[in-house]
Parts: sequence; C-alpha cells; structure tokens
Amino acid sequence: MTDRSRPPGVGMVVLRSGGEVLLGHRTKSGETATWCLPGGSLEPGETFADAAVRETVEEAGLTPAGPRAFAVAIDLAAGAVTAGVVAEHAGGTPQVREPHVFERWQWWPLAALPAPLFPASAAVLAVWCGTPVPDGWSAYRITDAS
Repeated sequence: MTDRSRPPGVGMVVLRSGGEVLLGHRTKSGETATWCLPGGSLEPGETFADAAVRETVEEAGLTPAGPRAFAVAIDLAAGAVTAGVVAEHAGGTPQVREPHVFERWQWWPLAALPAPLFPASAAVLAVWCGTPVPDGWSAYRITDAS
C-alpha cells in the first residue's frame, strides 16, 4: 500500500561520458548523511521526467539532456514511490544550490558508488545497474511513453 498523503518522488540519474553518475552528499539536519541522486517530489501536472529535470536544476544547477523515466521503486514499509529518470550530462559544473540539504556534488563511477546511499537513490540505481534492490524495496522497469 502506498502513502497517499505524499506525492511520488523522482531520482535523476545524470550520466557523464565515461559512465559516471552525479551524487550529492546529503547532510540535511536531523538525517544521517548519505549520498543522493538529485530529486524530490512530483508537482501536480508534471511528468516524472519534468520533475526530475526541475529538481536537478534546483539542487545542482544543471539541465540534463534527453530525460526518460526507466523505473518505479516502492519502499514497502513506508509505501513511498520513487520514479527513476535517466538523462545525459549536457555540460556545466554542478553547484550546491540547497546548502541546507547538500554539502557538495560529485561524479562517481557506477562501478564504485559511495556509501551510504540515500535509500530511494539506492533502489533507483540498483534498477539502472541491473543489481538487486535493497531489502524492503520493490522495483519495476518502465518505458517512458514520451
């Protein structure tokens, strides 16, 4: 059962040539520090891709190219739903635009991701990499209809 009181979330897998992914060091007050994809909540009328691009611009100052949804992950305990969106890095240097949430942005090889990962980011990245999702999560590959 999903939590109907909050909108679905999105996580943006921004890929740079050479197979690196952008992750932010999330240091939000009251939470354990983790590494996190750019992302956030869907707003009314947005597609998953639109929301992921908006969040990436707001959080890291980057506008990725060719976004497409590829997965939906569900936190089975909380009922939270997160869509995975992938896009190419279109240039520019990531900037910390929300210092109350992120300490820094860094590019990481997909084969050597840092720990700990933010739970929804871990689930989305597992689907992208074709590895098992973390315990307590269920995930489904999807095709973007856009």
